[in-house]
Amino acid sequence: MTGGAGFIGSAVIRYLIANTTASVLNVDKLTYAGNLSSLNILFDGSNADEVNVADSHRYQFLQADIADQAAMVKAVNEFKPDAIMNLAAESHVDRSIDSPNDFIDTNIKGTFILLQVALKYWQSLPEPEKSAFRFHHISTDEVYGSLGDTGLFTEQTSYDPRSPYSASKAASDHLAKAWFHTYGLPVIVTNCSNNYGPYHFPEKLIPLVILNALDEKPLPIYGKGDNVRDWLYVDDHAEALVLAVNQGVCGETYNIGGNNERTNLEVVQAICIQLDTLRPRQNGQSYSELIEYVEDRLGHDKRYAIDATKIKSQLSWQPKNNFDSGIKKTVAWYLNNSWWWEPIRSGSYAGERLGVSTQTDIL
Repeated sequence: MTGGAGFIGSAVIRYLIANTTASVLNVDKLTYAGNLSSLNILFDGSNADEVNVADSHRYQFLQADIADQAAMVKAVNEFKPDAIMNLAAESHVDRSIDSPNDFIDTNIKGTFILLQVALKYWQSLPEPEKSAFRFHHISTDEVYGSLGDTGLFTEQTSYDPRSPYSASKAASDHLAKAWFHTYGLPVIVTNCSNNYGPYHFPEKLIPLVILNALDEKPLPIYGKGDNVRDWLYVDDHAEALVLAVNQGVCGETYNIGGNNERTNLEVVQAICIQLDTLRPRQNGQSYSELIEYVEDRLGHDKRYAIDATKIKSQLSWQPKNNFDSGIKKTVAWYLNNSWWWEPIRSGSYAGERLGVSTQTDIL
């Protein structure tokens, strides 16, 4: 697996170690959002027999860049995977506005190199290993562009990316599908809606609002706060990804969504309600008093919403958490796990706004 120290990748590894007998090689470059402490935790899976994920005899870690071809060749040839799950990606829209170069290097060039390495490895496999091998490329609903007030993204929706991030992910999706159609590499692609939950890097909306509220800082809302996203609890997504790589049909795309549309303002208000109950402010006021409307993001897509009928009907998956249950668990987790986020807030990211410059780091 690539990107296993990230938000979604670490959730997938925790799920695999806790609930399956799979062995995992976590290949991660450890950029600013990669955090191995997300894997240094207790788990309670039915098959668990180790103290924590990082110490499991079924887990290995390799610090490497997926754009480093020699490193990827060595990793694949030594580990000999039954499947490759590609979760390595630069993923924050605001950062892509400021620094698109990193997104091109990792999301496009890195995916290309990984596909080439996987293709050569797959071609060398004997049967039945060759027929069983899968390359699972994990992507986002943002590749589809922006919806109006109605409608849902389906697997047949035309791509229409609007940001450097979504454009880079769209390119990587097309590469993965082309390697299936051209070379026969057994590829599966999944596109997900907005994830949230524990271990989420605090530049993203939900953890940023929680931690800003605890610090009595303003809670920033872009524009009018009426942009809509479909929210998916990360552990539900992890389960869907494992199901897709094991049971998905090669050459197919599966959309994974939570069926939980909320405006950004509704999300922030829901967080404030939970915090008001779990950790009331000393002045007796609601945390909602800290809400502050700020200049909108450049090119801010109006609405995303996923139609997850295909994965539900064909692979029998559906999320266990709705938004109300998921946000309650998420807020409680951040309140109880400052050991994870305090080093981040005091180091690599302190809550500053990103993506407001009209200049980029090109050249």
